[in-house]
Amino acid sequence: MIIHRIAGALGAELHGVDLTRPIPADLQQEIRAALLQHQVIFFRGQDLAPEQFMQFAHTLGQPVEYPFVKGLNDFPCVIEVKKLEHEKVNFGGIWHSDTTYLEHPPMGSMLLAKEVPPYGGDTLFANQYMAWDTLSDTMKSLLDGLVGISSSAKADVSKTREDRIKSDGKDDAPKAYLAHHPLVRTHPETGRKALYVNVAHTSGIVGMTEAESTPILDFLFQHQIKPELTCRFVWQAHSLAVWDNRCTQHNPVNDYHGFRRVMHRITLAGDKPV
Repeated sequence: MIIHRIAGALGAELHGVDLTRPIPADLQQEIRAALLQHQVIFFRGQDLAPEQFMQFAHTLGQPVEYPFVKGLNDFPCVIEVKKLEHEKVNFGGIWHSDTTYLEHPPMGSMLLAKEVPPYGGDTLFANQYMAWDTLSDTMKSLLDGLVGISSSAKADVSKTREDRIKSDGKDDAPKAYLAHHPLVRTHPETGRKALYVNVAHTSGIVGMTEAESTPILDFLFQHQIKPELTCRFVWQAHSLAVWDNRCTQHNPVNDYHGFRRVMHRITLAGDKPV
């Protein structure tokens, strides 16, 4: 396996790996180590059927169902993330960490490109270790110990689900989820601290009024996605991205109106942030 970094902040492409075949235990460990080091890893040319995609997912964690959208027939943990030619809003089209409104947010997510537009549709990723590390000591002392309120109902992100809920929504899904998580979490595997707020889901800070929390959160939302903290991935058909949801954010760029983009996604179970 050859590892090629794609940016200074995070992200690496892994070459020389065929995910359509069984992966030996030592290679599984190397892939896991690359994910922990680079936070998001990418593979090219992986034409995976849903069963093969699930087999690879099990080498990294435990696949779980997405709260709002039904999975594929026979593969409930594989959902379609798609934007069709006539649609204007893309799924999850805002900076976010996945489903932080759950009590146990996912440790990671996996996205496999099935159909891509002729241009556009890239995904941006941001390093939340660096977002924490580059704060002043005074700001760190203010944030450490504070608890954020995370909601699935923030307007800017809920509208990015509307098309998929209409076409593929779960009938029994609650209208909204709410969870409390620390603004700064400690990664359970690396022991590093990461900023754990995001503009899509973090709606307030426990114990503060909206007037008090808004300026703090607005600053953090801008700080954590500075260009020097990010990488950008240009999709091709059969490309695969795997990201560590505990220390990254991502943003799918919505710049391909009139074209179709279809991806398969698997979410991996995580633990309660501390």
